[in-house]
Amino acid sequence: NNMKRVEANDPVAIYEMGKNRYFEGDYKSAFKYFSKAAGLGDAEAHYLLSVMYRKGDNVEKDEKKEVYHLEEAAIGGHPYAR
Repeated sequence: NNMKRVEANDPVAIYEMGKNRYFEGDYKSAFKYFSKAAGLGDAEAHYLLSVMYRKGDNVEKDEKKEVYHLEEAAIGGHPYAR
């Protein structure tokens, strides 16, 4: 069950919940899940946070935060961030 994995702080499960919310247009929830997953070291979550900061999806556009999350994603091996 994915919710059990989220409750157990599994960063991949948390990222997946965020991704589902993001594509449903629920950017507020997506941001919450991505932030938590990124805090646990998930490179995919860092990458999508950078996208949200670039586009202004439920957050104020912020180039510094965009670059920070893009760099963290690259360090984590995210292919598009590199």
